[in-house]
Amino acid sequence: MGIYLELAALVWFLICWLGYSLYSQHAADKRPCLSNTLDLYRTDWMRVMLSRENRISDASVVGNLERNGAFFASSCLLILAGIITALGYTQQVMEVFSTMPFGTLPSRPVFEMRMILLMVIFIYAFFKFTWSMRTYNFLAVLIGAAPLAGDTKTSPAARDAFARSAATVCNQAGDAFNLGLRSYYYALAVVAWFIHPVAFIGASTLIVIILYRREFRSDALVALRAGKVFEDPVARADTEKGKASD
Repeated sequence: MGIYLELAALVWFLICWLGYSLYSQHAADKRPCLSNTLDLYRTDWMRVMLSRENRISDASVVGNLERNGAFFASSCLLILAGIITALGYTQQVMEVFSTMPFGTLPSRPVFEMRMILLMVIFIYAFFKFTWSMRTYNFLAVLIGAAPLAGDTKTSPAARDAFARSAATVCNQAGDAFNLGLRSYYYALAVVAWFIHPVAFIGASTLIVIILYRREFRSDALVALRAGKVFEDPVARADTEKGKASD
């Protein structure tokens, strides 16, 4: 019965991770969330950037965002080094866990499976953070190549296309960083697995609830939405009716 509970906890964790990822992607197309709201602000940022002659502040912001990804990527490498070291001393690590008051000592293959899952999560996070860093590098190049505010040879349509393209690159960098940071949350759920499979199931569920509330129902989202004027759906519907009657 023990091995089946371990596998059930692992399957539930994967369902929580993959299921919430798919849900958040589809829900972002239909309802307000941090992701699509920040996408709008990034588009505004790129349009404002094109109106400035001096882009030092924009390059500085991009550099700060890139350094955040570099910090977490470095942390992933340190954590991976610790996990690999622990795998080399599995028996000794298991003896340490056996002295913990709330921990249950599983078989060695199950313990190693837990460690390997943690390792896979941080490898995934490392790739996401490093891709976010590279994408912010691309954005820095775009800012350097952006047409100047006084450039009369660039048409308004070309400027708008450039702003939207730069915003898309910025959004991709932010999304990659978000996925990497989300992996840290799931890694905390895996830590509960070392206590008990039931604790792992509960922690996986709790992490999804926390991510959902922060992404779709947080105070930060309310503040971000309050700072931007969105089209009134009622007024838009009245306009469309007026056009149809004409």
